[in-house]
Amino acid sequence: MSELIFTTSPEFTLLTNKFINVPVILQFEETPLIEIIKEEQLGFTTKIPIFHPDGTYLAVAKGGQLYPTPDGIKAGLKMEHPDKMTVCKLGNQILFEIRRNSAAAIETKAELYSPEGFFVKCSDYDNMGILNNKNEFLGFGGFYMKDCTISGGKIGVLIRKDGSVSIGCN
Repeated sequence: MSELIFTTSPEFTLLTNKFINVPVILQFEETPLIEIIKEEQLGFTTKIPIFHPDGTYLAVAKGGQLYPTPDGIKAGLKMEHPDKMTVCKLGNQILFEIRRNSAAAIETKAELYSPEGFFVKCSDYDNMGILNNKNEFLGFGGFYMKDCTISGGKIGVLIRKDGSVSIGCN
């Protein structure tokens, strides 16, 4: 699970890492998995596509809202709304959670898949890594990114399917 906490400025925190004026926080190959967008009514917020492990584009999270895609609706994606939360489920599996901590702070949790079925794993105390669509661990074991600040650039963390990682890319 990964956490993203943000405020109304273009400074965002992913786990313990700050990204300042970085439009794409996390990207896998050519697909942004966490990006910062500016919405007229919301100001700066996040846009996170939610893919099934088979690559089906199920939903998109924009700020504190989840929007199913036509394929997500067809797959039976359900949205639940417990107190101060939105939960996106497929069957009994929770795919994405948005918690509203305050008016300006939202915490999200998700298992992020790419359109090719690669699973991007990052958590506060684990190594970052990716698993391919055969559930084989591909890379960057032992890589820790903690308490870093990335300022400027186009992409904060770029991950490739060969397991390579680039930080602070233009």
